[in-house]
Amino acid sequence: MISAQMVKELRDNTGAGLMDCKNALTQANGDVKEAEKILKKMGLAAVAKRADRATDNGRIAVCSSDSGCAMVSVACETDFVAKNEDFKKMCDEVAKIALDNKSDKVDSKIEDKINSLISVIKENMSVKKLIFVPLSKSQGISTYIHGDGAMGAIVRFNATANSTFSNSSVKNFMHDVALHVTAYQPQYLRKEDIDEKYKAEQLEIFKAQVASLDKPEKVKEGIINGKMNKLGDEICLLDQAFVKDPSLSVSKALSDLNKKEKTDLSVVDFYFLRAGV
Repeated sequence: MISAQMVKELRDNTGAGLMDCKNALTQANGDVKEAEKILKKMGLAAVAKRADRATDNGRIAVCSSDSGCAMVSVACETDFVAKNEDFKKMCDEVAKIALDNKSDKVDSKIEDKINSLISVIKENMSVKKLIFVPLSKSQGISTYIHGDGAMGAIVRFNATANSTFSNSSVKNFMHDVALHVTAYQPQYLRKEDIDEKYKAEQLEIFKAQVASLDKPEKVKEGIINGKMNKLGDEICLLDQAFVKDPSLSVSKALSDLNKKEKTDLSVVDFYFLRAGV
């Protein structure tokens, strides 16, 4: 006979649904350990069955230490599951595994975490992107998660003196830059980093826009150059208007901070993820 206590024990061990636990225990003739194996097989079958379902929702999670930072985008089918506490916990655990591994590879441990939750929640889930950012002794990072996991950012900084990263003004600025990345979503760090192919494509667009203007060629060229510079200001982190003070660019705000605090903080790079993408 399958008792309520046996069902409870199996549910506590596996997180599976009530009817799934009852069915598994029936198949296992009341053997809880054997029922766990049956549920695992059922879960793997559920994973395969749901593999083709669209995953347009999800959550961003980060985990950091003195040696680095990991950020992951885990996708799911519905916004309801994206807000589920078990899903949130699983995302945090995946980020922790990546940090411990110091890797951006999805290993079997991460796959097992995801597959186990799929078997319980009955939705397709997958790691969209996984990032690991290592830190040297002269580097520090700031992270920001926006909108209950909708977006996330990592910004890596460098400074000669490690004590720079314990300066409260510096820490506040670093936090604000990570927030800025989620707000303005830059594509490049500085104008010199803009992809040449992308620049060529934009240049052709701007040339087509001014081609019909009744103006001298030098004037047209000036308009085109102005558009290219404005583009750089819009898509490059250091050239964007700073989220905390739009009258300053991020680079000017950084320069002012360094002068005031007598530091040499610099931005090394940044990473941005959006849930479900």
